[in-house]
Amino acid sequence: MEERERIAVTGASGLVGRELVPTLERNGYEVLRLVRRPPGADGEVRWNPDGGTIDREGLRGVAGVIHLAGDNVASGRWTEAKKARIRDSRVQGTALLARALAELSPKPRVLVSASAIGYYGVRGDEVLDETASQGSGFLASVCGEWEAAAEPAREAGIRVVHPRIGIVLAAEGGALAKMKMPFLFGVGGRIGDGSQYMSWITLEDLVSALAFALENDELVGPVNFVSPTPVTNADFTAALGRVLKRPTALPVPKFALRLGAGAEMANEMLIGGARVVPSALHVHGFRWEHTSVEPALESLF
Repeated sequence: MEERERIAVTGASGLVGRELVPTLERNGYEVLRLVRRPPGADGEVRWNPDGGTIDREGLRGVAGVIHLAGDNVASGRWTEAKKARIRDSRVQGTALLARALAELSPKPRVLVSASAIGYYGVRGDEVLDETASQGSGFLASVCGEWEAAAEPAREAGIRVVHPRIGIVLAAEGGALAKMKMPFLFGVGGRIGDGSQYMSWITLEDLVSALAFALENDELVGPVNFVSPTPVTNADFTAALGRVLKRPTALPVPKFALRLGAGAEMANEMLIGGARVVPSALHVHGFRWEHTSVEPALESLF
């Protein structure tokens, strides 16, 4: 029997990881899960990003790594302590993993190390592909440091891909779970004037794109993981209302969001937006299942 390639995954218990792991296994890979607790089963490798430790021996022989771990940016207000957790969980974890992979022999072929479209900051209706400059703000700063932390792996000759992930639409959990609740109670509506862009991707397409990045040797560096058709918040709101068969007549005032979430978080994650397009995925032949937002929402519900 031909030996299966081993792929290590961080964040395997999260929204994306729970879908990714069985997909990789169906594709013929053996999956190693990096966990913070003592390993409780075969296929688990311990690491502790906070403590700077990782089981290098457990990683020996992996062909690739998909790194998804990081503190949830949307859970809780952005206090200084929360912002430190967001930054440290990404930068320290990535640096630890990249150094460990660089020291392995043989080295893995590829590290797919997640990033986010927050890299671009709030950019209005400017069309942003992978060549666009880094934006300003907290998330842009974190994403820049997050991607730079993988440098030891790049220097060691490992192919490094940074998926800049957009708003993930999933049937359960994630951003959509929070978005749909007001609609279900009949009080849904656009945010402010609704002109801000939402660059989205379904969970199904995100998982497929991660597997694509793992296997496509020509894909390297930053890659926008979004659908080809970003939409304004007003258009997204209208589509979600039609799918849920709920009214969308009550816009959410910007000041209310700033009061509720804090000005910085509200401005960067809710009121602001970025019109991001997936040029690299398109050039390299990736095929999306969902390219229009309303059919995508219908498929999820």
